[in-house]
Parts: sequence; C-alpha cells; structure tokens
Amino acid sequence: MTLSRRTLLKSLGLGGASLALPSFGMMAQAAPSGPAPVLHQFRFGDATITALLDGHLAIPSAIFTGSDPAKVAETLAGSFYREGGQGLEIPVNGYLVERGGQYTLIDTGTAQLMGPDLGGLLAALTATGVTPEQITTVLLTHMHPDHTGGLIAPDGSAAFPNAELVVAETEWGFWYDDAIMASVDEGSRGFFQMARDAVAPYAERRKPFTGEVEVAPGFTAMPLPGHTPGHSGFMLDAGDAQLLFWGDVVHSTALQFKNPDWTIPFDADQPLAAQTRKAMFDRAAADQLLVTGMHLDFPGLGRVERDGAAYAFDQAPWQFGL
Repeated sequence: MTLSRRTLLKSLGLGGASLALPSFGMMAQAAPSGPAPVLHQFRFGDATITALLDGHLAIPSAIFTGSDPAKVAETLAGSFYREGGQGLEIPVNGYLVERGGQYTLIDTGTAQLMGPDLGGLLAALTATGVTPEQITTVLLTHMHPDHTGGLIAPDGSAAFPNAELVVAETEWGFWYDDAIMASVDEGSRGFFQMARDAVAPYAERRKPFTGEVEVAPGFTAMPLPGHTPGHSGFMLDAGDAQLLFWGDVVHSTALQFKNPDWTIPFDADQPLAAQTRKAMFDRAAADQLLVTGMHLDFPGLGRVERDGAAYAFDQAPWQFGL
C-alpha cells in the first residue's frame, strides 16, 4: 500500500491543505528509484556505526501542537534553520551497527511508501558493501511506515531474509489490535495495514520484549512511550562507550529542543510524548549521554544540554570517531 498525500494529510489532520514532499536539495536530485545514497560512518568503542539517510520530508511548523508563528520565528531566529514554502525539512535516518562481524540494523526507512525524496536507506546500505543477507538483527523503535517500510522487498517478501525482528510486545499488540484499527479513521487505518504488511514476513522470526532488557548482544531496550504505545530506544554498550538510539523522541531538531512541550499529530499520546521527551532530555543532559535519533539532523549524533528552562543539541563534528 502506498502512503498517498491524501492519506498523509488525513492522518495529520490537515484536511485539504497542501503538504508537498521536498526536493533533495544540494545532496542529490531524487531519481525514480529514490535519493542518491548518503551515509556517514564512525567508530564507537568496539563497534562501527553507519548512519544511513533515507531522505527528507517537509513538515510545516504549524502542525506542531502548541506552536504559533511568532514563537516559531523566535525559535528559528539566529539559526541556520529556515522554513520554506513546504515546511521544515525533517530527515529520516537508520543506523547500521557492526560488532564482531555481526550486523544490526536499527529501523529500515520508508522504501517506496512516502514518495521519491525518501527511500534511500537501502541504497546507502548497499554503498557500505553490506548485503541485506548479512543483517542478522533488525531493531525497530516502532512500527510507523518511515521506520518499517524497508523491511519488505517489492514482492512483499522479507528484505532481510536472515534477520531476527526485535520489536516491543506492546508495539506489536497495538498495531495488531483489530478493535483499535476499526475505531480510527480511514487515513489512520492505512498506517495499521502498512505496519502489518511490513512485519508480516518476520512473524516466525520475531523477538518480542517488554521493559528495559537486553534484546541483542550489546543492546538494551529503553521504553520511551507516547509517540506510539511501544516506542523504544536502544542503548548500545560498545565496550567502554554507550550510545542511545532514541527513535522519535525528537521530530524537529530546529523546534523541539527549545520547545519540548511541542508535539506532533503522529504522537499517539501527545501529553505522554512530551513527558517522555523532557525526561529523556533531563537524563541525557545530566549523564552527558551520547544520543542519536531517526529525525535528528543527519547524521544525528550529539549530546543534549540544558539551556535555561529549555534545551539545546550539541551536534558532534563529522570527524567524531574517524
């Protein structure tokens, strides 16, 4: 099932508003097969991590609950961020982790579900020289289509035929709850079907988990509910170094560090999503924790800092870990 603009607009509650997908800007012009491969690789402890860019989606600041034009302008003032006619460009990232010759993929991008300016993750993975067959574990932060689309090949089979699929039991249960699916509008129902279609080939290789537990060698799950019921991060212990892949704690680097209460219609429980975000910001700042996320500006690696009553993101330089 293709995520049409109409379906996306309905799920965002934007009615007949126009939400155009962005061009890929300076990186590459999107070809019919998706954006050109973009990746960034670095060493971290005993692991090699590769950030894989799936592409960008333009999101108008007006959809953020709690935002207003004056506050958006104040937030963006003095920064490199600009909101064009299509909105702020939001990246979609995935991450490949190699340890001891084993390959783990964290989220899989959109494939062809969300338009020509997305779907570049597999090309970026191919550019690393790693084949889908070499992936032994796929960790899913949650089951939205920009995280699960790449799980399936065009013929509906498993894109990663040898991979175990690790996903929270709460997350799986939510998307497979027929009563919940029947209760939502048609646009949102499409998200349920896409989630089910994406994970279906892995049903016999699914590894569910509950709570803060080790889910793969070196990886501990961290429940981060609100965006979805089972939304999770994954803490990598790479020898003497730790890195948290926090999924969708943040959708806009430009807006949500300074305004952590601002949520997005994709958040299933917006008050809980804001609460989780602020708690995670507090912990990350206090512990000087290195974090990365699926919608942080690519490659998305850095630390959270307190900035008065708000927060800031201190992005690591590209030379980090080289």
